[in-house]
Amino acid sequence: MDIIGFLILVVFYVVYIGKMILQKRKGIQTDQIAKGKQKTKIFYIELAMKIATYSVVAAEVLSLFFAPPYLPQTLVAVGVVLGFVGDILFIVSVVTMKDSWRAGIAENDKTEMITSGIYSISRNPAFLAFDCVYVGLLLIAFNWFLLAFSVFAMTMLHLQILQEETFLSKTFGAEYNIYKSKVRRYLGRK
Repeated sequence: MDIIGFLILVVFYVVYIGKMILQKRKGIQTDQIAKGKQKTKIFYIELAMKIATYSVVAAEVLSLFFAPPYLPQTLVAVGVVLGFVGDILFIVSVVTMKDSWRAGIAENDKTEMITSGIYSISRNPAFLAFDCVYVGLLLIAFNWFLLAFSVFAMTMLHLQILQEETFLSKTFGAEYNIYKSKVRRYLGRK
């Protein structure tokens, strides 16, 4: 299962980095996380999120290859399914977002508000994908060390979502607020 867990990680980050490279070729800076911002609440949340998302990957790799199996095979199988669901959700999310996709709040970029496709049933499908991968890998290679890093990363992603919602409400106004009233933060329509 370690190899399958590693494959889940590789697929996820090949998509993430590949999208950044494709956008860079178009002159778009995708990674906006804690860059060029005044030292405000947004900056510190994004910085903590960046630390969390980098460190959880290290914890996942270490857990996959050095931690002994801990959970029953049924839960490990659920983890594999969740991990691959996360990969698929992430792929669909970044493809649907087109060139409006950013990592972090892009205060100076003019982007389009995307509400179609996967975004018609989730306001944050890419963040949901991260959570699916984190929980999936936690079930595949469970240990308390990985649990702590996964909870930290998911908490920071949630705080980032809250910051982005405030930003999107200010940027897109009534259009975003109507969308927000119809589509749930993580999954489902209201």
